[in-house]
Amino acid sequence: MALFTTPPRSICILRLSAIGDVCHAISVVQAIQAHWPSTEITWVAGKIEAQLIGDLPGIKVVVFDKKAGWAGMKAVWQALKGQKFDALLHMQAALRASALSLGIKAKYRIGFGKNRTKEGQWLFTNRHLPNTESFHVLDNFADFARYLGVPFEAPQWNIPLSDDDKAFAAQQISGKPTLIISPAASKDERNWLTERYAQLADYASGKGMQVILCGSPAPREVALGEAISQHCQHAPVNLIGKTSLKQLTALLGAADVVVAPDTGPAHLATTQGTPVIGLYAHSNPQRTGPYNSLAYVASAYEQHAEQQHGKPVAELPWGTRVKGDTLMQDIQLDDVTAILDQLIS
Repeated sequence: MALFTTPPRSICILRLSAIGDVCHAISVVQAIQAHWPSTEITWVAGKIEAQLIGDLPGIKVVVFDKKAGWAGMKAVWQALKGQKFDALLHMQAALRASALSLGIKAKYRIGFGKNRTKEGQWLFTNRHLPNTESFHVLDNFADFARYLGVPFEAPQWNIPLSDDDKAFAAQQISGKPTLIISPAASKDERNWLTERYAQLADYASGKGMQVILCGSPAPREVALGEAISQHCQHAPVNLIGKTSLKQLTALLGAADVVVAPDTGPAHLATTQGTPVIGLYAHSNPQRTGPYNSLAYVASAYEQHAEQQHGKPVAELPWGTRVKGDTLMQDIQLDDVTAILDQLIS
């Protein structure tokens, strides 16, 4: 039975990070808005993530600066002082998020079900989603909407982009068939091999495509982009560290295909309707891959999961990861070019 039979007055969303997970959550929050347009929604999010959601229609964003530590938590609590929400959707099962939730007042404090929770989240909530068969992270988030009484079928996104952001993307792409490579995951071991990124870029160039590299200004990402460019025979356009988050979103939306490992831009591209070739070896792409492009994933996860855990993937617990610094090398160039050919034909 649904928690609410009439629209609640107010809801607080607690999902601080990361970009990909926030992209998943946006579709769920916007489904709630569409079903209950009168419900006031407040979202507590991290600083970088707030750049993406700060101008979402009808949502008040409260920024949590994790680098500020205890002072950052107190600032959030001060911003929410005097408010009591009808429901808190505690969508981040991490201890830091749970500690932050202590200063957020709500009648119903809803957390994940027992087969999806971790880090003691159940201690900080008074309602729990039922155990679920939902596999992808986005579908697990959608369970929050369904629990409230909001129907959820397929995800939809409305992320406002300014005319300047769109003009930036149009200027970079200038009407040419474009492949964007976002090469850096959050950990270097999850990146594909530098020379294979370069070989893929040259392959796409040979097919008449413009190739653009994108990513954050983090020094390790900038260095990776430079290394890929040095290995290329046809130099790609290197925009790593040269875009805002909204410019990047517009750019990904204007591309024909995006290639990325387990990283935020794969999910940003999904919000814009661009097909993504996901490169996965450490986590199950059926759980964390680009939601609308799971048919286009090049994956070495299954073979390594079975080797390391001694069971077929279907028998492993949800969220099982595999470890190793060299797993991504088992994704072959031919695996990726075959998918690219399929998409551009």
